Amino acid sequence: MNPLLLPLSAGYRLGTGLRHAGYRSGMFKTRRLPRPVVSVGNLTVGGTGKTPLVAYVATLLLRQGWKPSILTRGYGRDSKVEMIVLPPGVGRRLDAEEIGDEPAILARALPEIPLVVCADRFRGGQAAEEQFRVDVHILDDGFQHLALARAVDLVALDATQKISNWELLPAGRQRETLEGLRRAQMVVLTRTDSADPQALEGLVRKIHPAAKVFRGTTEVLGWKNALEGGAVATEDVRAKKAAAFCGIGNPQAFFADLRRWGFTLAEENAFPDHHVYTGEDIRRLVAKAEKAGATVLLTTQKDAVKFSVDWRPALPILACEIAAQIQDAGEFEKALLSLLPKASS
Repeated sequence: MNPLLLPLSAGYRLGTGLRHAGYRSGMFKTRRLPRPVVSVGNLTVGGTGKTPLVAYVATLLLRQGWKPSILTRGYGRDSKVEMIVLPPGVGRRLDAEEIGDEPAILARALPEIPLVVCADRFRGGQAAEEQFRVDVHILDDGFQHLALARAVDLVALDATQKISNWELLPAGRQRETLEGLRRAQMVVLTRTDSADPQALEGLVRKIHPAAKVFRGTTEVLGWKNALEGGAVATEDVRAKKAAAFCGIGNPQAFFADLRRWGFTLAEENAFPDHHVYTGEDIRRLVAKAEKAGATVLLTTQKDAVKFSVDWRPALPILACEIAAQIQDAGEFEKALLSLLPKASS
């Protein structure tokens, strides 16, 4: 947190408070789609493990016979197209610059689910219902998107990150105060395999005793060559001295995960969240890695979807494929599904 920016945070707090009051009073309109909406969001500007949680929820709903869509703004995308609709299909065209890095990850991981990129999530949901007959929507990064009504608000909180009512933007990373948690029916404490979540869980239960609180961890599914796409055995990667880099909301969590998973890191390089890489970035990373004695570069899926196939780095770059896991998965599923029939009845 930057204490010098606290006066600006006070103004931000006032602005968000007035905005929320506007929605509660009906001054600002909240629209409702015919099909129920499950929002997966957070209190901060990123780095809580939200995207793997979206994939987890989507897979759960598919397994239970629902036909979900994913509605996303596509933050950071470089496209003038107002709405981009990705129909289901293994071979569908993906461009991270056009649709955003996180939507590109979800589109690759969940080819059977239609994905709509549009700032107006209500219009995106209408398109998904009309074109694909979906019966539930997953609203990616939707906790602060009050313009769309939802049946379920699920919030991800990173157990490795501090939160408080003093951490608001721009001094800190929070989008709103802790009282916002009272809007959530479900809370998932992520990265509980990297930090003790007991204090955070106690804080959540104190603010919102009725919320269903669950603990989540991160599982490594495997490694792929970030440019060529081939799979690489985890044992082969772990045997090498590596340099790691990423441009995500919580880079230190990624580096800590790598060390916890048994990797030896000679270099760690953090870029801003949603960083768009250039060939020069890669050349510099390779040079630093070689100087440190590393023989491989490790990064995240979110970073890898923005790489150019024309790059020919001197060292291999491997991307980590991860998935969210929920302790008490059966109770999580029961809690989520119990909220959906109310919306569709």
